[in-house]
Amino acid sequence: MKYNDLVVEKNTRPSRKGRGISAGQGKTAGRGTKGQKARTGHRKMPAGFMGGQRAIMQAVPKLKGFKSIHPKAEVVYTDVLSELSGNVDNFVLADKNFISSPYVKVKLITRGEIKSKVNLETQFASKSAIEALKKAGGSFKKVPVPMREKKSEE
Repeated sequence: MKYNDLVVEKNTRPSRKGRGISAGQGKTAGRGTKGQKARTGHRKMPAGFMGGQRAIMQAVPKLKGFKSIHPKAEVVYTDVLSELSGNVDNFVLADKNFISSPYVKVKLITRGEIKSKVNLETQFASKSAIEALKKAGGSFKKVPVPMREKKSEE
């Protein structure tokens, strides 16, 4: 056995602070004299508390407005669908530049007339737009937003 392998237990009791002048940590118990940090409960300050002056989060100006994390659906009008025929989904609409991407929500809204038979598969449509589609001989089917294909690592 070596000297550095010895396990020595601590032979002292924890100091009992604030138990009189002769106890070594008596009277102010190592907290100094007066002030906020000498009082009990001084460690329970809220986050950002700056000693009674105005906190930094209150002093910094806030940005105006609100930005939703749920993007709004892109709008496609019924008169635009007259240029198309057959089965139409997000990918067809994106190819014709009616929407920005095939991976966004799409809503069909009535404006003008539909002259061609269109079987539409998107996320949303107004009641009047569905009626206009059926009147032209087409149909509407509600489908979820297409998911992007994950790139496979080879």
